[in-house]
Amino acid sequence: MRVFLAVLVLLVVLNPAFADDDVAARTAASRDVIKSFAGALKEQLSLAMADGGPVAAIEVCNLAAPGIAQAESSARGWQVGRTSLKLRNPDNAPDAWEMAVLQDFEARKAAGADPKTLDHAEIVAGDGHRDFRYMKAIITQEVCTTCHGSSIAPEIVAQLDALYPGDQARGFAAGDIRGAFTIVQPLE
Repeated sequence: MRVFLAVLVLLVVLNPAFADDDVAARTAASRDVIKSFAGALKEQLSLAMADGGPVAAIEVCNLAAPGIAQAESSARGWQVGRTSLKLRNPDNAPDAWEMAVLQDFEARKAAGADPKTLDHAEIVAGDGHRDFRYMKAIITQEVCTTCHGSSIAPEIVAQLDALYPGDQARGFAAGDIRGAFTIVQPLE
């Protein structure tokens, strides 16, 4: 009987289906990926701002950010990206799950939660497969209001309008939730 129980315990511990459900480990790994993504993006934005000002930084968001997300995605076999309730790039539109999480982030912030702590992780089943999904709120920094604020210089508005004709990502203040990093880890 002891041998049977020992074998059963080993099967449960070593079973990939149980390993897939390790939300805490997947959340920690997702946080590391987002830290890397955000760090790389911030570094490129800072360099562009120093070299060519806000108009040059817009080019980084337009061209480099998708490349950084793709590199992070390819390195892990996950989908890594950004999304928002107020889009600048329509390619970053939230799906239904992301929309619900973004709305929850806004509600939690309105209820007094510190936006810097807002994240969400869960295993989602649908369409014959399961995914681990994770989102982390992106908080608007003061420097972000140069291109995302209420009072944007005319040359920046012109560049934004040229690159993003349907831009909705304006009117933010420092401390607002600008959007979220989003990760999908396929489980099956």
